[in-house]
This record gives sequence, structure tokens and C-alpha cells, in this order.
Amino acid sequence: MSKKEEKLRLGGMALRNGLLVHGPTHWAAAIRGRDGKIQVASGRKPDFGGKLLRGVPGARGVSKLAEAFAVVPIVKRRLPEAGLPMEDAKALGGMLLAAVVSQSLRRGERTLGREAAVSVLGLAPAMLVLRGGDIAAYHGVEHKAIAAYEQDGDAADASKEHDRCGSNLVAPLLATTTVGNVALRRAGVKGSVADALSAIGGMALAMELFAWSERHSNTKLAAALRRPGYEIQRLVGTREPTDEQLEVGRAALDEILRVESRD
Repeated sequence: MSKKEEKLRLGGMALRNGLLVHGPTHWAAAIRGRDGKIQVASGRKPDFGGKLLRGVPGARGVSKLAEAFAVVPIVKRRLPEAGLPMEDAKALGGMLLAAVVSQSLRRGERTLGREAAVSVLGLAPAMLVLRGGDIAAYHGVEHKAIAAYEQDGDAADASKEHDRCGSNLVAPLLATTTVGNVALRRAGVKGSVADALSAIGGMALAMELFAWSERHSNTKLAAALRRPGYEIQRLVGTREPTDEQLEVGRAALDEILRVESRD
């Protein structure tokens, strides 16, 4: 296969009423508007040094993640009717409750057990989001649309679970942030500085483990690292979408392929 024919590396984010897809240099989104019609928008992604940091372990993953999140407000401006994942009173309430309980758990000595409990609790708001509305179905749309493109198949026949889903960061991220928090406290680093260092360092290492798992997908360790994320996808994170939802996914995929082909 020539370089021109190689498949693009695509990622995405489920919206409450549609799908956002990331390509190497552009983003594309499609939603089902209140009038029932599909709305599509696209644009170039912000560049936070992803290309320059491509060969720098840790920094490359964090920069790519930052670029992906920076797209979200742009999508909202271009598609005002787009429903963002955390744009919900239940989700915001869950985040507040998780923050309060986390602070309570962190009183006293920072142990691995306490930090692990705090890290797991941090997943609660995301689980609340996935349990409500159509976001789990559009998460399934994301996986099925991208898998269909990668496999030259039809989205309706593809699996709703995907090996490159962000849920596969769960196990590495829980481990890295838990160990990082305890290590920093025992080294005498405390307060918001320790929290920031632990969060950034944990995410950087987790992204490297995520990438390693993809490169060594046939190993037992990679399978073990992906297993919690796969179960989250299977049991909570995804739902089989309707034909109308798959239609939105195809519109987003067609748009990302169109704008990426212009480069």
C-alpha cells in the first residue's frame, strides 16, 4: 500500500446528539439538529506543538490530548445545537459531589489505598454522563464508524467496542496517578503543585502506556491494560445505535475524509 493510500489515524468524541471526529490535521462534526436535519461543520485543529513533540515521550501524548480538548469549544461555536458530554446538570452535580468526597478521603496520610479510591471516584461523573441520553449510543457510533473506515466495511456491521478507545486509558491512568500522588507527598511536595504534577505526569505516562499497548496489541500485558476499558465500553460506555444515529456518524466521517484529503 502506498503512503497516499494509507488509512488516516482517526479518533473521536461522542456528543449528546452527534459525533466529533479528529483527523491528523482537521476535525469534523455532525449532529442531529432539533429540526431533525443533520448539521455538519469542520475546521483545522489547533497546534500545540504536536508535530514538534512527536518524538518526545510523555509530552507528545499530553500535547495531542490538549489539542483534542481545544477543539470542543470551537465545535460548539460552529454548531450551537451540539450537545457536549458534560453539558448536563446531573454531570455537573456528579463532578461537584466527587470533588467533595475526594477531599474528604484525602484527609490524613496519603496511602495507595486512599489515592486509588479517589482515582476511581473521579470516574463517577463520566459514568453518569454515559448512563443518560444518547451519548452511549453515539459513543457506539464513533467506534463503528471509525472501525468501518479502517476495515473497509459498513458501520452497521462493525463492533461497538474499539481497541483505541479512550476508556483504555483507565487502568494506566488510575495506576500512574495513584502512585504519583503518594510518591510526591512522601517526597515533601504538597498542595496544588503536587496535584498538578501528579495529574500531568500521570496522564503523560498513561498515554505512553496506551500507545505501547497499541504497538504490542498481541501481548498479555497489553491485553490486561486494555481489559478494564473494554469492559467499561461493553457494559456502560457504548450502546448499539439506531440507523438514524449511524447516519450522523457517516456524515461526520465523510466530512473528515473530505477536509483531510485537501491537504
